[in-house]
Amino acid sequence: MNVTVGGRTRHYRTVTFKAATNSVQLIEQRLLPHEFKIASTRDYRATALAITDMVVRGAGAIGATAAYGLAQGARAFRGGGLAKFRAHVGKVFQTLKEARPTAVDPVNAMLQVRREMRAGKTVAEQQALALAAAEEFANGDAAHCEAIGRHGVKLIRDGMRVLTHCNAGWLAFVDIGSATAPMYAAQAQGNKFHVFCDETRPRAQGASLTAWELAQQGVSHQVIADNAAGHLMQRGEIDLVIVGSDRTLGRTGEVANKIGTYTKAVLAARHKIPFYVAIPLSTIDWGMRRGRDIPIEERSEGEVLGAWGVVESSKAKGKGQKLGERAYVRIANPTSGARNPGFDLTPPELITGIITPAGIFKPRELWRNRRVLQSAAH
Repeated sequence: MNVTVGGRTRHYRTVTFKAATNSVQLIEQRLLPHEFKIASTRDYRATALAITDMVVRGAGAIGATAAYGLAQGARAFRGGGLAKFRAHVGKVFQTLKEARPTAVDPVNAMLQVRREMRAGKTVAEQQALALAAAEEFANGDAAHCEAIGRHGVKLIRDGMRVLTHCNAGWLAFVDIGSATAPMYAAQAQGNKFHVFCDETRPRAQGASLTAWELAQQGVSHQVIADNAAGHLMQRGEIDLVIVGSDRTLGRTGEVANKIGTYTKAVLAARHKIPFYVAIPLSTIDWGMRRGRDIPIEERSEGEVLGAWGVVESSKAKGKGQKLGERAYVRIANPTSGARNPGFDLTPPELITGIITPAGIFKPRELWRNRRVLQSAAH
């Protein structure tokens, strides 16, 4: 997407690779919307840490980052013999896999890279193939999102009010986004619509990232508190819900996504509002048999007990802080702890349809259409 910084507009991808320095280049999402910065990870361990610490986040984006990270680790290998090289690549794979366990995109992306690498007969050939495969995954992620937009654009009619949760936009993918793809396609067609961005506590990705994206793109929008969605639905002020997914089970149609997604699905069903999930094909897990087996990441309680922002008050000067400086503020009772599950599970009966690059399917239609979907993924 295009980003305007300091009066200059240029196109950016969320994640790219710099071969000359063997580094992964990432938009530092923790600083948004207050500062736009490109971060560089020097090795695969730093790349894994960037995923864990949410320098980069979102299904497709961390998938591409893991793919590049695997290539990065492979290219850093120094030594002889394919056996030692394969053992090294296995270690790199495991480190990146464990960075965010709930999402399946990183694993699918790295498996794709490893499949392509097997054609190489030497370490050097496999290293070159690894980077080519990572680039292919990143390009495919952007193409998948564009196709999601083509299929999903028909859902957004003129005058609609759309609710989205967390960030499943361009920043969550290599480009364009999943939940936002139909919105950007509708905007390109000249449709007028309004987006309500759930703030999405505790990290507020809706307020900080989705709202920033939509503002950059000139899409009409407002941020709402997570608990305001039911009120707006009750008053008939929301016509459609589109969210993303970190893992969708191909066998059952169950969807794991940012915490609070299930709540919105229940509310939408109560008020008979269509609830759609937009995903690239790399988000589908064809192997897992039931949603309860998806590992739900428990994150730091500090995310719930406080919040990050920038200092605006002049009173901060007396506390040694600078205006515009990023700061963490405790908002909870000082002696209280917290639970912080990062994701929840939405059952298929609450989902109107799943928007994929191959079309829109009912959740339980994924399995019987798996050959079509699996072939479209390659």
